[in-house]
Amino acid sequence: MTVIWLLIALGLIIMGASWLVEGASSIARKAGMSEFVIGLTIVGFGTSCPELVVSLTGAFESNADIAVGNVIGSNIFNVLFILGLTALICPVSMSSDNRKIDIPVTLTVTTVFLVLGLNHTLWGIGQSDRLSRLEGFILIAAFAAYIIQSFRSGKSSDPYSSESKPRKLYIAIFMVIAGLAGLIIGGNLFVDSATDIARMVGVSDKFIAVTILAGGTSLPELATSIVAALKSRDQLALGNILGSNVFNILLILGTSAIITPLSFSSVTHVDALVLLISMILLLLWAYTGQKERIDRLEGVLMLMLFGAYYSYLFIKL
Repeated sequence: MTVIWLLIALGLIIMGASWLVEGASSIARKAGMSEFVIGLTIVGFGTSCPELVVSLTGAFESNADIAVGNVIGSNIFNVLFILGLTALICPVSMSSDNRKIDIPVTLTVTTVFLVLGLNHTLWGIGQSDRLSRLEGFILIAAFAAYIIQSFRSGKSSDPYSSESKPRKLYIAIFMVIAGLAGLIIGGNLFVDSATDIARMVGVSDKFIAVTILAGGTSLPELATSIVAALKSRDQLALGNILGSNVFNILLILGTSAIITPLSFSSVTHVDALVLLISMILLLLWAYTGQKERIDRLEGVLMLMLFGAYYSYLFIKL
């Protein structure tokens, strides 16, 4: 029965991702918005729902390690594994705005987050590394400005082919909602089933936590990005990852920090460095190799770095 539930979960994830991509693309066309901005906002927020639930639950239960660790782990997984794998399947294109604005903004958000959270280590401020309530309000204010600017600058100038006419708006909205529901329910069911199977074969809880649970909350981003790439919607895939990472930091950790200050005691220098390097690599890929896209070789390098990082985590268990 556990294997059957696992297969059902995979079916929900695949169906949910397909519906979400199709619905979001139709909404983009109806609203005259670029697919990248829809991926950055609507899809990025939707696929971040599991991280939101996990982090807010940890904050309400005064378990800040869960909130911070979940976001850092998810953001690393999003960029190195999901974008790396997506690029390996189908190179991910970058627009001029992606190179000059979107990727630098996401890198800046990541850097500011680490500087604020590691203030004691970096500057000797306070008694320990943490995000205070004031810093939480700063992150929320930055999130509001980010969303407003995204929609203001998100008008599409790309002509749409007759091959992909937008669906009726109410159908597209239903597909987005149903797709998100399928992703979230399927993702939770997958994590539970995979954890049960891992325990049946004698795998340790620590191994399960580092692998299944760490990647579990990023399953919606993984499925959505791969399906988007296979459907030649690579701008939506890139927007989904960048949007999810910004949502995770500004909205999720900002809100969590307002509820209770977030300790960074469980964040190692390696975790922070890998998170920062993952975003620096995206900026580097925008101007090296085959410009204006993340090609397959660059995807392989990202997957290799992800593998090295996870190997380090296993050794430290």
